[in-house]
Amino acid sequence: MSKEANASQPLIGRESTTVPGRFGEPLTVEHSVTSRGGFDQHAAHPLFLCLHGWGSSEEDMADIMRLIAPYNDFVALRGPLTLAPAREGSLDPGNYAWFHDALPIGDDRDYDAYAAATAVDRWVADNIPADRDVVPLGFSQGGLVAVHLLRINPERYRAVVSLSGFNAPGQVPGTAPADSRLADYDIPVFYTYGKNDGVIPKYELFATAAWLEEHT
Repeated sequence: MSKEANASQPLIGRESTTVPGRFGEPLTVEHSVTSRGGFDQHAAHPLFLCLHGWGSSEEDMADIMRLIAPYNDFVALRGPLTLAPAREGSLDPGNYAWFHDALPIGDDRDYDAYAAATAVDRWVADNIPADRDVVPLGFSQGGLVAVHLLRINPERYRAVVSLSGFNAPGQVPGTAPADSRLADYDIPVFYTYGKNDGVIPKYELFATAAWLEEHT
C-alpha cells in the first residue's frame, strides 16, 4: 500500500438513497476466490486481480478467467456492498457492488471510487507478496476500480485491463492523489467497450478513453 493511502483519512460524502450507507464510507474486502491451487502456482508471472461489476460476484469473474486464461494465476474479489445476499441452500453467491449506486455521478463517484480502490489496495498489501506483479482486471464498476488503483498507488500495479469501465472525475481533493504523477509511469492499460453498451453512456466511455490516453 502506498504511503499516501496508508496515511489517508476516510473521505465521506452524502447518504446514498440506493445502497444503505454513505458514499465514500470505508470498505473492507472479505471474500475472494482464486485460480485452481491458489494464486501462487506461477509466481514468476503476473497475477490477475479480478473485479466484478454491479450486481455480480467474484464467482462470475472466476468463471470468465477459467475460460480466457486457464493457465494464469488469478484472484477474484467480492465487492463489499451487498445488493442481495446468498439464499440459504443455494449455490448462487448473491449480488454485490463496489459503489453505493450503479452509476454514481460527480462527487459521489469520486468518494466511492476512492473507498473501493483503497479497500482493494489494502487487500493486496495484506495478501500478495510485494514482489509479485499484479494486473487489475475489472468489468464495469470493477473496471473503474482497476484504473483507480493507479490513481492511488501506481507503483504497485504492472498494468490494468478495464472492460466497459468508466472513470471518476477526480474533482474531490484527495480522492485521486497520484493523478499528478501517474503519466510518469507510462503504465499499460487495455481499455475496451461495446459500441452498443446500454448501461454506460457513450460520452462516459469516450471521456474515459481520452483520460487514459493522457495519463497512461
